[in-house]
Amino acid sequence: MSAVDVLLLACAGVGAGLSGSIAGLASLVSYPALLAVGLGPIAANVTNTTALVFSTLGATLGSRPELAGQGARLRPLAVAGALGGATGAALLLLTPSDTFERIAPWLIGVASLAILVRPRVHPEHRRPGTGPGLTAGVFAIAIYGGYFGAAAGVMLLALMLVATGEPLARSNAFKNVVLGVANAAAAVGFAVLGPVHWDAAAPLAIGLFAGGRLGPIVVRRSNATLLRTLIGLAGVALAVKLAFDAYG
Repeated sequence: MSAVDVLLLACAGVGAGLSGSIAGLASLVSYPALLAVGLGPIAANVTNTTALVFSTLGATLGSRPELAGQGARLRPLAVAGALGGATGAALLLLTPSDTFERIAPWLIGVASLAILVRPRVHPEHRRPGTGPGLTAGVFAIAIYGGYFGAAAGVMLLALMLVATGEPLARSNAFKNVVLGVANAAAAVGFAVLGPVHWDAAAPLAIGLFAGGRLGPIVVRRSNATLLRTLIGLAGVALAVKLAFDAYG
């Protein structure tokens, strides 16, 4: 790993941490950067997931106002995220990823459209962490996140917005915590059994922490409607790109 590679990964980490903690699109920046420094697809995937844990650490610190007093509401979602992330990591290490490559564009596209056209949620449904449907949804997305990972944050953000009715800043904070737990669970398996390249993971993780720390501040100070629209459009664009890659 040359000094230029280290600098590239650190800078990519900052960009990925920002885009991940704001929009759930961290891998759109960090994964190509790992490929650019010479890692293969599987090694880049597991190294990326391991480093992304540090984006969540930064994002959680930056989201303390939104997370204050929310421990009981987040606990069941975090457990579901951890179980799903571990399951997805096991699937990645045991099976090829081409199946998820084909369904990922559809999942991301639907989630992005849900962010754009977020329906009104009845007040009685605005209690994240208490509904079995929400917990099951988190578990399913966490499996996807541990297995393939592309835009899992977009899917989680859409789920939080639609199922809880919370404002964007708080839904984003919930998403960051749950996705971080899922990534951490997957990272444990990858660290023991997967081809993690620690020399690449370290500078990427430093950048991810810095970018993740800044992301919630940007969300808190931005126009929620405009930011939600930008996130949704970015997700749709990613879905179209992945569809061309998978079916082209």
